Amino acid sequence: PATRVNPFFNRGMKFLRRLHTLQGLVGFLLFFVLLFPFFLVPIYFPSRHRWTGKLNRIWAKGTLLFCWLGYRVVVRKPLDPSRNYIFCPNHFSYLDIPSMGLNPIDAIFVGKQSMENVPVFGWMYRRLHITVDRARLRSKYGTYVKSAQALDEGKSIVIYPEGGIFSPYPPQLAPFKEGPFRLAIEKQIPMVPVTIPHNWIILPPHEFLVRFGVVEVVFHE
Repeated sequence: PATRVNPFFNRGMKFLRRLHTLQGLVGFLLFFVLLFPFFLVPIYFPSRHRWTGKLNRIWAKGTLLFCWLGYRVVVRKPLDPSRNYIFCPNHFSYLDIPSMGLNPIDAIFVGKQSMENVPVFGWMYRRLHITVDRARLRSKYGTYVKSAQALDEGKSIVIYPEGGIFSPYPPQLAPFKEGPFRLAIEKQIPMVPVTIPHNWIILPPHEFLVRFGVVEVVFHE
């Protein structure tokens, strides 16, 4: 016979997940505040752009550990830190963004323009990364040009080829945008597929309540 779950237990678990989520947000903001003075270095000294990736790794690891989430990075084929790449991860959860901060190669992100509206963080993001408004053709073209320029400058970039969290049935992928593939062909830059398999369970895309788990990021050949 089916076992009836106590509704008080359900409410209690939901409350604990809310506390866990709040702890994660506090950790994310805390490490941003601590690292913000160091982010000013690549902002005002562009030749130090590799600092961005190094600081992102510290930020990502600190946030995940603060949130009591384990992490595991798997690299299927060695990556050369002296060359640049286009990294293309799946995107099912808001946790995918800090997870890609675990990238062993220093990289900048291509992300939504709405991030620029976040106080202080948006100012930093706009100057270190590339933003796009996918509803505007001119913005998409401008993002393509900026991404190509970043590759010419020797930077690696992270682009979510689904263009956002659009899949109605994770872990089934949404259709890909063509921008990352055009860039890889035009610039002859190697593309690295990245799998983030568990984040849609740890932080569901339409629930925003954290579950305990291990964040795994797999960098494929």
